Amino acid sequence: MRTAKHLNFYGRRRGKKLSKLQHYYINNFLPEVSLKDVSYNENPNRYKLTAKKIFNNNCPIWLEIGFGGGEHLLSIAKKNRNIGIIGCEPYLNGVAMFLPRLSEEKLSNVKVFMDDARVLFEVLPEVSISKLFLLFPDPWPKKRHKQRRFINIENLKVFERILKIDALIYIATDANSYVKHVLEIFNNHSGFDWIAESANDWRNSWKDWENTRYFSKAKLSGRKITFLIFKRI
Repeated sequence: MRTAKHLNFYGRRRGKKLSKLQHYYINNFLPEVSLKDVSYNENPNRYKLTAKKIFNNNCPIWLEIGFGGGEHLLSIAKKNRNIGIIGCEPYLNGVAMFLPRLSEEKLSNVKVFMDDARVLFEVLPEVSISKLFLLFPDPWPKKRHKQRRFINIENLKVFERILKIDALIYIATDANSYVKHVLEIFNNHSGFDWIAESANDWRNSWKDWENTRYFSKAKLSGRKITFLIFKRI
């Protein structure tokens, strides 16, 4: 797999040195659960992935972008074994942390894409995703870094293409500036509705929420968590 040369990637690819056990899972288990032959291809007639190609059946597909250590991804996969779930995470250490847990659960409905999610977008067919999760994305709080935020007009156009009608986008963040940014981007786009009737809808986590390490860290630091849900219309 390789990232498209015209895509500027912001963030870390790896952290501290992996343990021998983590190296083992990266070398031996990741190939079993990794999406195959996904790379950027400038050919407009490039092939498209389908649920049949990925999971060997025509199940609904959910997508989690930036799954970190995989706590949430593993939880929803265990609760929804009839759903095919793709997890995107370019950070090697996060994937290495997740793989032993995935192996232990023996789940067949999870595929891992260890690269920039925008590369995957290139091969996802139209109206193919039923749910999309984006938990604690980097808020890039400095004004000069605002263009690095994952929620932007360009990616919303992609979401509009790959999401099914009535599909849901779940976003959790502990950065107030990011909340404002997300609402401005979505509210200026006619293809999505913000699902909220009262303050409780964004103050409280959604059904089947699974606490992550980052969630616990934010709560311990006293930071407020905001939970946003948008519907593709």
